[in-house]
Amino acid sequence: MISKIERVIAFRYLKPKKKEGFLKIISIFSFMGIALGVAVLIIVMSVMGGFRTELVNKILGFNPHIIIKPYNNKINTSDVGKLNELAEDIKRTSFTFSGQAILINKENTTGILVRSYKDDEINKIDLINNGIIDGSLKDFGKNTISIGKELAISLNLIVGDEITLMSTSNLQTPFGNLPLQEKFTISSVFSTGLAEFDQNVIFMSFENANSLFELSDFDINLEIFLRKPEEAEEIKKHIQKIFDEQYVYSWMDLNKSFFSALKVERNVMFIILTLIIIVAAFNIISGLTILVKNKTKEIAILRTLGVSKNSIAKIFFLIGFSIGSMATFTGVIIGILFSYYIEEIRILITSIFNISLFPEEIYFLSQIPSEINPEYIFIISIFSLLITFFATIFPSISAAKLDPVQALKYE
Repeated sequence: MISKIERVIAFRYLKPKKKEGFLKIISIFSFMGIALGVAVLIIVMSVMGGFRTELVNKILGFNPHIIIKPYNNKINTSDVGKLNELAEDIKRTSFTFSGQAILINKENTTGILVRSYKDDEINKIDLINNGIIDGSLKDFGKNTISIGKELAISLNLIVGDEITLMSTSNLQTPFGNLPLQEKFTISSVFSTGLAEFDQNVIFMSFENANSLFELSDFDINLEIFLRKPEEAEEIKKHIQKIFDEQYVYSWMDLNKSFFSALKVERNVMFIILTLIIIVAAFNIISGLTILVKNKTKEIAILRTLGVSKNSIAKIFFLIGFSIGSMATFTGVIIGILFSYYIEEIRILITSIFNISLFPEEIYFLSQIPSEINPEYIFIISIFSLLITFFATIFPSISAAKLDPVQALKYE
């Protein structure tokens, strides 16, 4: 325990005299270094956590959690019925088709991915249904398609425009094989918030896809949406036993390398930014060492008055730890506030300096995501306090070992 006299002396030493201005500067830099280190670490972890969560939500919003793809044999309806055994885990299932096509509009041509659903199935995809910014899904059906906002902007398309789609299927003619082409009317424009998806994907009904791609049973996939997507790997094992002649994979399989890269990047950033706190902690060591040298006479007098070595060590430990703990607390507050208002700050900086801080085409998202994780904040705070704790031990022990006789010998 720290006594009252130890606290009084420690907090008195925290206020350097005018002649100790250099010491005051070191203390300020120590405080600012730790506070900024903690704040930056919280901000980076919050943004990276938010980035991962936002991407997962987007991916799960329009991608199935488990996909069953025909391999040597088509998907049997009898096997689909066996999924009733997993009714508690499965939210819904749907037969779908995905294929590549070329979109032709006047002088513009671009490759796109066609996603095909039954007329009533697309309404169950919340990310699309809630993201319609023009038109309506009520008109989704024969000879109509729904396109993404980015694709509409890049090709200057609006609802009601007519485009031509060219598929990978061939039509035999007297002049040889020609790709199948059909005209479609844009019935709606959607925005998912994921620029890459809005730029490259269109939706059409099964009826249209069957006509354009000449679908067979081996082109139709079975998509499964789960009540708990995070349990996809475990449920996939049970589904694989039912569909042992088909290829079964989950959303985690499709994005494994991507999320592994995010995890590695997050851990590396944590280690690198922690160095800021460690460097700032060295300032505490420097500041306390100088303080011990400046207070040699006072320490010697305290020792002659009966203050123990242990109390001297506590006094200087309390000085350093107070700087570190206050800086950590300040850094946590700054980090939380910055993380909470990071999008508003980005907009302000963008408008003032006219620069793009978060381009959609690079980061795939329309705004900076942020997720304040109490667990990470706790870990960062504890880590900062531990660094401060170890940084104050050496100068505190040095102060306690000071010999009062030698210190007062030349006074």
